[in-house]
Amino acid sequence: MIRIFFTFYILFFTSLSAGLTDFKTIQEAKEAYEAKEYSKSAALFNSLDTKSPQKAYDIGNAYYKAKKYDEAIKAYEQAQGIDEIARLHNIGNSYFQKNELKKAIDSYEKALKIKEDEDTRFNLELAKEKKKQQEKEQQQNGQKNRDKQEQEKNEQENQQNKDQNQSQQNDQNNKQQNLDKNKQDDQQKQGRQNKNQEQNKQDDQQNKDKNQQNQQEETQKKEDASGAGQKQQENNKQEEGSSAKTQALIPQSREEKLRAEELKRLLKKTGEQKMPTLMYQMDNQKTQRSEDAKPW
Repeated sequence: MIRIFFTFYILFFTSLSAGLTDFKTIQEAKEAYEAKEYSKSAALFNSLDTKSPQKAYDIGNAYYKAKKYDEAIKAYEQAQGIDEIARLHNIGNSYFQKNELKKAIDSYEKALKIKEDEDTRFNLELAKEKKKQQEKEQQQNGQKNRDKQEQEKNEQENQQNKDQNQSQQNDQNNKQQNLDKNKQDDQQKQGRQNKNQEQNKQDDQQNKDKNQQNQQEETQKKEDASGAGQKQQENNKQEEGSSAKTQALIPQSREEKLRAEELKRLLKKTGEQKMPTLMYQMDNQKTQRSEDAKPW
């Protein structure tokens, strides 16, 4: 437990240098201090025009009680000339409250070098023990921080490795997808080619069948035409035969018979000589001819 020295020099200060007005201010400052109105007490002490170590010391005590430790230290440092052990003791206490333990230990040790004091020794050991605990906590916190940093580093590396593996996996998946897509495209392309080839075969076969059909139709037309010609010839022959038969059935006159016999003779002679020198002409009119008429 921190123990602090409070030594008031109010009566001494009052009896030596204070007037009636200053005495009233000092009294109000003391009453405010006893009423635990420490900031008011410090303000009243500061309002005094007189500068003295006693005034600075009392202001330091008021600031200390108001937990304004920086102001208290500054006031105590200006209070040189009073009880040095009490002043150093209280400076050490102010640093102790600020948790600046090294400075607190230095102040306590300076006071003990002047004179051994039970309260100062107690505060010194307490400050040393707290400093050891603080250093231990700092070491533990440092180790925790190092462990935390190491853990964060490992987590970061693991995350980086995970991201890298994921990236590699994504690249591999993309590569496989591209291979599959290319394979699918090749299959579709091959399928289209096969389909086109099959379609071309079918078209060729259809064209072949069509050409063959056209040839058959053309042949059929030729055969039909040839058959029609033959049939026409047969019909003509039949008509000629029919005409000959008809002519044969028609009674001929003696003159017509003679002409027919003369025609046969000429045809026979023409066939033997290949070319007659004079074609015998017959007119359609009935004429009388002498029995001794000759064709040439």
